[in-house]
Amino acid sequence: MRYFVISGSDDTLQGFRLAGVGGVRAENRQQVRQALADCIADPDVGVVLITEALARLCPELIGELKLRSQQTLVVEIPDRHGTGRAPDSITRYIREAIGVKL
Repeated sequence: MRYFVISGSDDTLQGFRLAGVGGVRAENRQQVRQALADCIADPDVGVVLITEALARLCPELIGELKLRSQQTLVVEIPDRHGTGRAPDSITRYIREAIGVKL
């Protein structure tokens, strides 16, 4: 099993390559969809890391892969410009999911 990263930033790709993780650069919805299809088709890829900005280009596909894929785990990561999440996203998620205020 190996990791694979899909990013819109050459800097992010270089950082992951230094850690031994391969990847591709994608700039639009079609390139993201093709990169994901290639990853899912490759039985050696176990974890796909995709930047949040690119994941927002095709949320329905990402959601479907997260729910249905039995071979590949898809994980959204922040890119070099930071995260697209609100600062209290985790506590808000817990509050909405189970009603506990932290």
